[in-house]
Amino acid sequence: MKKFWNFIQNEDTSETELLFNGPISEDTWWGDEVTPALFRDELSKVSGNLTVWLNSPGGDVFAASQIYSMLKNHKGKVTVKIDGIAASAASVVAMAGDETLIAPTALMMIHDPSTCAMGNKADMEKAIILLDEVKESIINAYETKSHLSRNKIAKLMSDETWLNAKKAHEMGFVDGILFAKKKMPVVPKEEEQDEEEKEDTLTAMTYSKSKNLSAFLSKVSASAESVTGTPIDQLEKRLALLKY
Repeated sequence: MKKFWNFIQNEDTSETELLFNGPISEDTWWGDEVTPALFRDELSKVSGNLTVWLNSPGGDVFAASQIYSMLKNHKGKVTVKIDGIAASAASVVAMAGDETLIAPTALMMIHDPSTCAMGNKADMEKAIILLDEVKESIINAYETKSHLSRNKIAKLMSDETWLNAKKAHEMGFVDGILFAKKKMPVVPKEEEQDEEEKEDTLTAMTYSKSKNLSAFLSKVSASAESVTGTPIDQLEKRLALLKY
């Protein structure tokens, strides 16, 4: 088991900091009782406030879900600071902050969950149902933080949307921008407009078709496991491959 987190003591503030660097669980937490238990045990030893430094391209949706829940349950104030990237499953962890801040140069990315499945038509239909439910569960976290409509969030995910610091703040995914002399006021959200009226804004935030991004995403997903063997007939096997 390879840890993807590290608890440290800040010598200046004497407060505990939690560092996430790299993928959130290179292997799925599904069926793994040791790794989440270890994270929970280390977190339980932290008293008072906690600062979470987040720089991750994403990973296992179930790991992100448990980490989100554990951080939300922490008795002290949790401040999440995105210093590099909070993409995919890592963006879910970012939603756990009582206060979530982002560096001016950092990025956030949200998209639809994905999985691998094999088998007959019924197997494929079950996989689609699973993905739909996982997406709804992710929207729950985004909605609680941003207060955007579920339809708006769903479209942003389907469009695979990349947000710079200002966009993430304007849309409510973060509460402020790091190193600003004063907190930037949140721009009042306008009434929902037709999707055609918002097309230019969404296009400006979405770069999934660019060559540079494709190259970046290929590096992020390079560690994904290939699927071989017999058709996946059981839900457990599909869940083990679910990524976000």
